[in-house]
Amino acid sequence: MSANHMLNNNERALMSAFVLTTSFLVIEIIGGVFAGSLALLSDAAHMFTDATALILALGAIWIGKHPVDSQRTFGYYRFEILSALFNATLLFVTAFYILFEAYQRFKTPHEIQSKTMLVIAISGLGINLLSMFLLHDGKDSNLNIKAAYLDVLGDMLGSIGVIVGSLIIYWKDWLWIDPLIGAGIGLWILPRTWGVIKESINILLEGVPEGIELTAVSQAINQVKGVKEVHDLHIWSISSGRINSIMHVVCEEPINVKSFEIIQLINELLAKKFNIHHSTIQLEIITCKLSKKDNHQSCISQDKPS
Repeated sequence: MSANHMLNNNERALMSAFVLTTSFLVIEIIGGVFAGSLALLSDAAHMFTDATALILALGAIWIGKHPVDSQRTFGYYRFEILSALFNATLLFVTAFYILFEAYQRFKTPHEIQSKTMLVIAISGLGINLLSMFLLHDGKDSNLNIKAAYLDVLGDMLGSIGVIVGSLIIYWKDWLWIDPLIGAGIGLWILPRTWGVIKESINILLEGVPEGIELTAVSQAINQVKGVKEVHDLHIWSISSGRINSIMHVVCEEPINVKSFEIIQLINELLAKKFNIHHSTIQLEIITCKLSKKDNHQSCISQDKPS
């Protein structure tokens, strides 16, 4: 499937999920207030972050389509990561608020309309399942879609919890179940959103992408015919699935036209084994390293002791 086709699929999925989520959000807020249920209001708060996540994810894709210009030579792809980080951080803060409100409800239980709570929760579960289905295909290849998918997944589990809670309250009149479920939703959200936050920050700091070992890449390049040494190797991501690398490669023989076959071999290796499709490779006959002290490049002969 082409990148453009996948992009269009992600756009359609996000737009459909946003319309569904926003439409139900209004119903859930009204129902949560009427029913007096923290679990339902917590789910509504989570659904609000879902709607925010979805529209920001969609906006990130639209902005990411802007062409490269003289000021932004990598285009606007990084906006996708900013969106994912914002969404995850918003949800992380929401989870803490839910836990605080659950504590207040444990101390002072509120009367709850369990039937209203049940009907709304079942409807919300259906909306969440449909949204998850729409976003499923894009979640493994796009961090932005993954963040939105996790939002909806958490809300789906929250809906299940609200359904169970409403039934228990209806049968047993255990009001403490409601804040317990609300707290459970908050605790489920925290570690999963933290994972997205960490991955987003790693990309913004231009860290080595998850799943790639710098040492393994260096060792593989050193096995390429004609390569004597690789140094100043850097690997980073612009956005999800867009991995870049830059390196200095010392050749075994003096550089000539044939030496540039090494670049082709390295590019083929990086693409096939590490899914790196954009590399800048500098060929050298002696090691030229960047001094950390004065930020100047210095070259060291391989035939003489350094």
